[in-house]
Amino acid sequence: MEWRTTGACAGPKRRATQLSALTTQPPRPLNQRLLQTVGRSARLKVLNEIKRTQGIAVGEIAERIGMSYMGVKDLCTDLAKRGLLDTWREPQPKGRPRMLYRLTPRAHELFPTASNAATIALLEAAQKLYGPTAPEKLLLVLFQRNAETYAAKLKGESLLDRVKCLARLRDHDGYMSEVEMTPDGTLQIVEHHSPILDLLQAFPIVGRLEGEMFKRILKVPVRREEEIVSGLYCCTLRIGA
Repeated sequence: MEWRTTGACAGPKRRATQLSALTTQPPRPLNQRLLQTVGRSARLKVLNEIKRTQGIAVGEIAERIGMSYMGVKDLCTDLAKRGLLDTWREPQPKGRPRMLYRLTPRAHELFPTASNAATIALLEAAQKLYGPTAPEKLLLVLFQRNAETYAAKLKGESLLDRVKCLARLRDHDGYMSEVEMTPDGTLQIVEHHSPILDLLQAFPIVGRLEGEMFKRILKVPVRREEEIVSGLYCCTLRIGA
């Protein structure tokens, strides 16, 4: 397929600029009614920590946010009554199962996953007008620009320092990113949220482009793995894998 820049038909760079403008808009405001339900900032802290996991015990939450065990337990009980948390029991090698808290679908509304409805509409229009590869070409240019933006802000002499810096940048952008080291010594960035989940689901190639973006920024192999279990999104980027 051939791209042209004549008359009303903008070329891929111009369309990518338009797409970038759409996808980089601030996320929509948090659900105000839900915020009234959540209320105090302590509740928000608890929800934020639980969101960063696939399920977590009260004691772990208390340790993370610096509150007492009973204080966190009371908050979790209250949030569960409000329909924002549910529980499940994790079997243990010995003894009783461990009770873990996780977010309900209603609580997920506090964490926007819609990039911009016009973004998807624009990509679908490009696909219809210019063929099946048009969205991929537009997204490729967009992620290349994102890579350049992140790379310009990246700091650190060692790979670990650069990975930590990139995770902080991504966390600032709403991906709830954390750096972990696996038992076998593999460095990884774990992201517990995606502000562009709707775009990822509409155009799965976004996942591959995102992995390639990390590889380009860090200049090492990166393997991206993604899972959504019971509505809980988690993306793991294994560095050097």
